[in-house]
Amino acid sequence: MNKKDEKWVSLMEYGHKIGCHQMPERSFFYKGYQFPVCARCTGVIIGEIICIITILVNIKLSIILYTVLLLIMGLDWFIQYINILESNNIRRLITGILGGFGLTGIYYYVIVNLIKILKSTF
Repeated sequence: MNKKDEKWVSLMEYGHKIGCHQMPERSFFYKGYQFPVCARCTGVIIGEIICIITILVNIKLSIILYTVLLLIMGLDWFIQYINILESNNIRRLITGILGGFGLTGIYYYVIVNLIKILKSTF
């Protein structure tokens, strides 16, 4: 096995450990190598990074908007799960970005408010 293959196997193992199903038909490929996470998980990771950057530059949305963004991803998953409409990898990526952004925003909101509560009690 060459170095590229060893690195790919290592990344695939990591993707599995973080909980991705890694189904080939729901994943992107680059130069013959499957991404270590599926299209939706790829989007979630991208959305999380984007949200962290926006928070660091002091751009924050309302908890309601963060929740709506997360629900859009959940709705796409649910519609596919109950066989109403099969999703595709581009839609999974886009809804994953929205969901990752929303989830990270919710985490931020919860952490900030927990810190406020803890500060007020001590």
